[in-house]
Amino acid sequence: MKRLVPMLAFALSVFAPAVGSAIADDGEQCRDDAILVLDSSGSMAGTDMNSLTPHVAKVREALAAVVPQVAPRRNLGLLVYGPGQDSRCENIDLKLPPAPNSAETILGEVNRVVPFGETPLTAAVRDAAEVLEFREKPSVVVLLTDGEETCGGDPCQLARQLKAEARKLTIHVVGFKVAGAHTWLVPEKRAACMAEETGGLALTAETRDELIEALQKTLGCPLFSDASRMSKPPSSAR
Repeated sequence: MKRLVPMLAFALSVFAPAVGSAIADDGEQCRDDAILVLDSSGSMAGTDMNSLTPHVAKVREALAAVVPQVAPRRNLGLLVYGPGQDSRCENIDLKLPPAPNSAETILGEVNRVVPFGETPLTAAVRDAAEVLEFREKPSVVVLLTDGEETCGGDPCQLARQLKAEARKLTIHVVGFKVAGAHTWLVPEKRAACMAEETGGLALTAETRDELIEALQKTLGCPLFSDASRMSKPPSSAR
């Protein structure tokens, strides 16, 4: 027992600073301004074989579960692409620049969206980065899409260009109901490439619950939460 106490003290001296550093780093990233880039193209009105509920309805439910948790902690904005008078690749609409406590505004805009049009996701992410003033400060873009680029954009090339201009831009990509879609596309044109090039997360989701989890990991701060749990003793030790 006498030998165990010094060993425990040594372990705490080694690992506690690392945990504290992880909490500090992730805490900083959680305060970075972020914009959700929402795919509202025509395919979002579609359904799948297991449900008659349109994709956009599940997206609304998932965002309603996540955004109110995140909005009090960081400035959030919303950019939508797809809807417009014509099915054009220029239909990209900034609904809200990053703002504090923006959950009500964001969810209101999402509920009013009527899916239509093309998928200019590359241009939309570029516009979001500009709104975030990504060259001047750390920024986060979260792209939520149910498909791949249809307007000739090159996601990989854009990500490399943005990263070359600003090292502190992170792009997360959440693919909802896109399983297998990449098989007929040039691999380098995948939307997920933007996450890979900027150190972000590339996640897929097939259900509403999986989408909620993916949004929590990208809009929220899972690593910060994990580190916080690591720093607390288990209940049995209390």
